[in-house]
Amino acid sequence: MRHKKNQAKYFYMFIMPWFLGFFLLTFMPLVYSIYLSLTQYNGISMPKFIGLRNYIDLLFYDDLFRKSLFNSFHYAVLAVPTSLILALFMAFLLSKEIKISNIFQIIFYFPSIAAGAAVFAVIKYLLRGEGGLINYVLSIFHIEGPFWLTDSKWAMTSLVIANLIFCGQQMLIFLAGIKQIPVSYYEAAKIDGAGNIKCFFKITFPLISNVFVFNLVMGIIGAFQVFVQPLIMTEGGPFKKTYMYGMYIYDSGFSHGRFGYAAALAWIMYIIILFISLVILRSLKKLMNYTE
Repeated sequence: MRHKKNQAKYFYMFIMPWFLGFFLLTFMPLVYSIYLSLTQYNGISMPKFIGLRNYIDLLFYDDLFRKSLFNSFHYAVLAVPTSLILALFMAFLLSKEIKISNIFQIIFYFPSIAAGAAVFAVIKYLLRGEGGLINYVLSIFHIEGPFWLTDSKWAMTSLVIANLIFCGQQMLIFLAGIKQIPVSYYEAAKIDGAGNIKCFFKITFPLISNVFVFNLVMGIIGAFQVFVQPLIMTEGGPFKKTYMYGMYIYDSGFSHGRFGYAAALAWIMYIIILFISLVILRSLKKLMNYTE
């Protein structure tokens, strides 16, 4: 009994720093943000309680709210599938037992751990309409490149293309799932005459379906929260075509001093992400239970 009491004491002692950090730095700000969303607060004077007025204003009278939300949906619809497909394709190729596989894993994963702002600044330079490296390479083949970041037809596409550079994390998660599949499954399929494509769709993908759904949900969450990428590359332009929801939350709070309104925007986004995640998990439940 004394030994168990000592174990319990040490357990609570070691977990207490994390618990205090979670309570003070996560839970309390979360609760306080709910209160702020019901107030008019400029960050200086005391918050003034106004009830649901912030939510009513943004849902029924705020055109920029609808514009930024539509842009975020547009970005997510384009960025998430392309990133997943590329990550899954690279993971499938790198799952082969070759000597340079580890080197390519490091190369593809490096942008995910590099400073995002610096990487986006480099990408912005490469995609310049005049003097950019991408357009210079296209000109060699007598192709006139567009003004990637300032043309309303190409700005969103440019952000989606830039996002592909950061699919290394998804690739590693896919790769870890593929590595868990017994080699004997593929050997049996090869004996039956199955090719690589058939093995992928009949063995690989079904057995990593849980991993796919995880990457899908996390990708959607990340896409709706995108902020640094459009801020650095396009600054929300041209004509608000790439003005994302996260940028509107930031501007509402720190540029216009409407912290209560910004908190309401953040909670609306939380509800939207939660709803979409639940719909995906429910609709893909059979896919996830494939191996059970």
